[in-house]
Amino acid sequence: MPRAVRFQQYGGIEVLRVVEVDRPVPGPGQVLVRVVAAAINPGEAKIRTGALHDRWPATFPSGQGSDLAGVVVETGAGVEGFASGDEVIGFTDDRASHAEFVVVATADLVHRPADVSWEQAGSLYVAGTTAYAAVRAVAAGPGDTVVISGAAGGVGSIAVQLARDTGVNVIGLASEANHRWLAAHGALPVAYGEGVLDRIRTAAGDRSVDAFIDTVGAGYVELALDLGVAPERIDTIIDFEAAEKHGVKTEGNTAAGNAEVIAELATLISSAGRLEIPIAATYPLDEVRDAFRELERGHTRGKIVLRP
Repeated sequence: MPRAVRFQQYGGIEVLRVVEVDRPVPGPGQVLVRVVAAAINPGEAKIRTGALHDRWPATFPSGQGSDLAGVVVETGAGVEGFASGDEVIGFTDDRASHAEFVVVATADLVHRPADVSWEQAGSLYVAGTTAYAAVRAVAAGPGDTVVISGAAGGVGSIAVQLARDTGVNVIGLASEANHRWLAAHGALPVAYGEGVLDRIRTAAGDRSVDAFIDTVGAGYVELALDLGVAPERIDTIIDFEAAEKHGVKTEGNTAAGNAEVIAELATLISSAGRLEIPIAATYPLDEVRDAFRELERGHTRGKIVLRP
């Protein structure tokens, strides 16, 4: 029988299990995908612990996972444009991609370009569309200076590149271990921690800080305001309390999570290498606890991916 990740209650990584499940059956307009790669995300860890219960409650037993890349193995009635054997990139909103098989609506799939690796393909949905939405939300344009917190993380590393691709000056906040990577991708790296406001001002030089993308929380919305950034040009994907208090934006995955954006991001990867999805580590499905253990330590550059 096929296997999938499940948890029966809120808790730490110890509640995660890989269990046998019935093979899903695609309905009209759906296909069954054999999952080859599926990224894990910080939001999934927060859902599992119950930290986001008020916003995104779980129903038990719960699966998890939204990102996916794989191969179509069965089609439902009325499916057009996809056939068995097609290699695809997509997503599910059913918390179900951390599994060997998943049913996906064809509207939520695109074909995988041959030069986009499975790991990159399986990492595009949550982090990629969130970064896309955040860069768009702060109206970053040529010559602007944008600060990105968590600039080497899953979302931040993509946002850095998308912003640079539009001619934006990027100041990336990250640990020193990630400064070389940021510099190689056109960003000006700045260490976070005590004194970061002064380091940002020094890095900006004569330029004002025009916009701020926060992927971390922990006071960065207030920091952006202290830098003189207008609330409408601050976007946080995590600090909803600060956003409500200060009237800043919270545009992320829900604002751009669709197949069209995934296709655009995949094209950027396959088009002269204009976008890189850094892959920090891959794990087999059986080691899902280890994968989340690494994710929850923080300071990961890029994405952690399950390979069922």
